[in-house]
This record gives sequence, C-alpha cells and structure tokens, in this order.
Amino acid sequence: MGQSFGKNLKVTIFGSSHQEYIGVVIDNVKPGFEIDMVKLDDFMQRRAPGKSRFTTKRKESDKAIFISGLRENKIISKTITALIKNNNFKSKDYNNLNDIPRPSHADYTSFIKYGKDMDMNGGGPFSGRLTAPFCLAGGIAKQILEEKNIKIASRIKNIGGIYDKSLDLANPPMDELEKISQKEIPVLDEKKEEEIRKLLEDVRSEGDSIGGICQVFGENIPQGLGDPLFDSFEAKISYLSFGIPALRAISFGEGLNSINMRGSAHNDQFELENGKVKTRTNNAGGIVGGITNGMPVVFDLIFKPTPSISLKQKSFSIREKKEKDLLIKGRHDPCLALRTPPIGEAILALTVLDYLYE
Repeated sequence: MGQSFGKNLKVTIFGSSHQEYIGVVIDNVKPGFEIDMVKLDDFMQRRAPGKSRFTTKRKESDKAIFISGLRENKIISKTITALIKNNNFKSKDYNNLNDIPRPSHADYTSFIKYGKDMDMNGGGPFSGRLTAPFCLAGGIAKQILEEKNIKIASRIKNIGGIYDKSLDLANPPMDELEKISQKEIPVLDEKKEEEIRKLLEDVRSEGDSIGGICQVFGENIPQGLGDPLFDSFEAKISYLSFGIPALRAISFGEGLNSINMRGSAHNDQFELENGKVKTRTNNAGGIVGGITNGMPVVFDLIFKPTPSISLKQKSFSIREKKEKDLLIKGRHDPCLALRTPPIGEAILALTVLDYLYE
C-alpha cells in the first residue's frame, strides 16, 4: 500500500482516521530553514474539521507535534517526523459499516483487497483525515518556496454548479486569493458566496452532499521543470492529486473548456516584455509538453459529493450475503471540496520543491 511519494524530497504519510495518531515523515529535506509555526498552524486550520457549519462536526486541533528533525523551530536534520493527535473520533458510529459497505466509498473495495484486517473505522487509510499530515508537509514546503519568491494560492471555483468569477489565468490576483484564504467559503465574488451558502444549507438540511472544484495557482514557478511523457510536470501533480480521497478529475489551465475552443483562441501566443518571454494568454496553465514555461501554473481539482450521507441507501450484508438498507451515522462533510484549497496548495508546493531538490 503506497503511502510514500517523491523522488528527491521523500514524504511518507502514516496512521488512520480513528487511530491515536496520524503523522508524516519528510526525508531528504535541507537543514537550516526556520519554520514559522504560527503560519504553519494557520495553514493547517484552513483544512481542519469542525471550523464551519458546512463541514463535519468532528473537532480536531490539528496541532503539529514534531518528534525529530527540529530544534527551536529550525530544521537540523535531513529527516523530519511529526505527529497529529486524533482526539474526537467515535468508532462506534462505524460498527455497522464493517458488514454493510457504504455506496461509492472504499468500504467494499478495501474488503475485496484486505479482508477484515484493515482498520476501516472512519474510513481508515482511505479517509480525508490523512490529508492533515499531507498538509503539514505541504505547509512547510510552501514556506520554503516563499523564500524563493514562489507564491502559491487557491480558491473554490465551483460548488454544485455555482461558479466564482472568471480570472485571467495569465495574471491571477495572488494577493486577493491570499486575502480570502481564511474565509468559510473562499470565493472572490460575494454574490456567488451567498448563493453557495444557500445551496449548502439546503443540501445539509436534506442530509445529502454535493461536489465542487478547487482551483490552484502558482506564481514564479521556475521554467524547465518536468520532462516529456511519463515524467511530465502534470503527471507529478496528478499522481499526488489522485492520492486525495474523493478526487474525480484534474484539469490544467482551460482544461476541459479547450474542447469548445478553436486553436486560434486556445494557442498561447508569445510576446516579449522587457526582454522576457511570456505568453499573452495562459490556456495551457503554465505547462507545455510536460514542462513549465514560466507562466503561472494553474490547475483545477474536481471533487465528487461526499459519499457518506444521512439518506437511506441500498447496500448489502457481507456476512449474510443479502441486500440491506443502510443508514449512516456519524459526522460528515456535506461538501468535501470546501476544505481542499490548502490540500491543493500542498500538492503544488511539494511537487515544485521535489523538482528543485534535484
């Protein structure tokens, strides 16, 4: 079971949703950098559960506990190990799911692969809870990149078909995106924010769930990262992205919209600005031929609705081998996408830093 990634900067995520601790090991990091713990905690809190009425009622502090690699917040070793304590889990809410799997969840495929040996309480290793240590590593990587003037930001682009305002992908408003990062619904258009808020209230009251899109931006990403074919920059981003539960698709630049465009509109034509090569548009999302071209890197992460809902659903008993109705207990996000912007930023930060460590 692969819970490690990275070629030069190696990261391993461990633990499970209802175990006492989850955590991360970051290997081959360069010593000497001092981590801003306040900034790291702010980053972690954007993803943490229980911070909004539109997310799960499970409350976790998600405070990082560094057990090796740091002294007075400075990296002093090539390997960092950090823990996050799980406090507010209720495994009894999941007892029936050991026999009656949730539709569109990993309960059944986990049983096919591992039988009853895997701890699946709270979704086990398939849970979005494991994105907490992932964000811990990504938050550190983002700080290291900021020292190199590489900026990373994100927003919610779409919830349930309601789109935030369109942006110029060649000139994303990084400062504005940073300002909205702590908002309950991180969108730029306040009118759309109210529409999304109403939709989420309706979905939550109905015991249902809804999907959405997180859009990630990277500015001052160096040119020349990536290679053709299977080592492309997009492939690296996609590899990490599909390790995030509930992701259904990823789209770069104009992405799927490009099927409705002509080449004359989609092609990013070149221009010279003070001797620097740029493109007038950024429909490619800053990546061409699998290699970064110096324009902002832009990609969308498309998430399905939360599979754990309060409505009655059709399932079956693994033990009795007969169909049964399922009512799911516990606390679940009506829209997982709302908590994904820091995850998207972590994906980009860790990918870029891995390349820079070559």
